[in-house]
Amino acid sequence: MKSEPSVFSIDDLAGTPRRTTAWDGVRNFQVRNWLRDTIRAGDEAFFYHSSCETPGIAGVMKVVKAGYPDPTQFDPNDHHHDPRSRPDNPLWYCVDVRFVCKFQRVIGLDELREHRALAGMRVLQRGNRLSVTPVTRAEWLCIARL
Repeated sequence: MKSEPSVFSIDDLAGTPRRTTAWDGVRNFQVRNWLRDTIRAGDEAFFYHSSCETPGIAGVMKVVKAGYPDPTQFDPNDHHHDPRSRPDNPLWYCVDVRFVCKFQRVIGLDELREHRALAGMRVLQRGNRLSVTPVTRAEWLCIARL
């Protein structure tokens, strides 16, 4: 799960009450479907810092609440507001995540690209703009060893 550290970083997550927050503001239908239909409480996710000096994996978080309608879509004062969405037919979903750990160092994008076992990893594909992408068990284990 990607976030720009200037907007919301792993340190921000660690500093939230109960180290838990909604992963909201996603406005991509493919990612919305994963948040709504696939990601479940108990799933773990890498926290990836993007659009920064050293993009890469900064730590781990755990999904503690499965997909539910993203409340920011209904708030006209929120920059994620979507006037097309209605409470009886929400367009956008979010999940709640809890901080698990911060790595001693960011595992950088260049380092991730060096590993053959990660060659098919979605986040490493050229042109990938998705803020949430699946990770296979083999990819998870490879990254955990780093």
